[in-house]
Amino acid sequence: MGFTRRDFLKICGGVTAGALLTPIGNLIVPTKAFAKGLKTKWGVESTTICPYCGVGCGLIVTAYKGRVTNTEGDPDHPINEGSLCSKGNALFQVANNSRRLRTVQYRAPGSNQWEEKSWEWAINRIAQNIKKTRDKTFKAKDGNQVVNRTEGIAVLGGAALDSEECYLLSKFARSLGVVYLEHQARI
Repeated sequence: MGFTRRDFLKICGGVTAGALLTPIGNLIVPTKAFAKGLKTKWGVESTTICPYCGVGCGLIVTAYKGRVTNTEGDPDHPINEGSLCSKGNALFQVANNSRRLRTVQYRAPGSNQWEEKSWEWAINRIAQNIKKTRDKTFKAKDGNQVVNRTEGIAVLGGAALDSEECYLLSKFARSLGVVYLEHQARI
């Protein structure tokens, strides 16, 4: 039969064990290991969901001083059990990218220039546009039937939303009277 993989592992294991134990006289003293500490030792871990596709793989994100230092698959997550695709593995680069936009960019209608705006301005502007559209397209009755709906707004949920966020988004949309409510996972 010849030299097998098992024979190879037995020899390697014996050589490794022999190297770790150094004989001094009649005593066998283990050698000391001088390993460096992990880069993520002082980081704060939190779980999240990968934002790319509709699968919803679980991630463990480690942050230190407000900066993402590591991302890895969550072994306790029932969907991916710790494994990630190439996009999920590269998610660290999304958070730590010098080309990532960090401010709101606004281009006025008819303009060809982008302006930098504050988040407060952007949220207020979105709220104003939602209210204006809802007021303009709201329909209280259809004939004698009470409908209380708006057909001028549509809401589309995405794969990065977890179940609780989808629930809140749908409740918010329904409170506005939105009837065109859909989610990426169903399309």
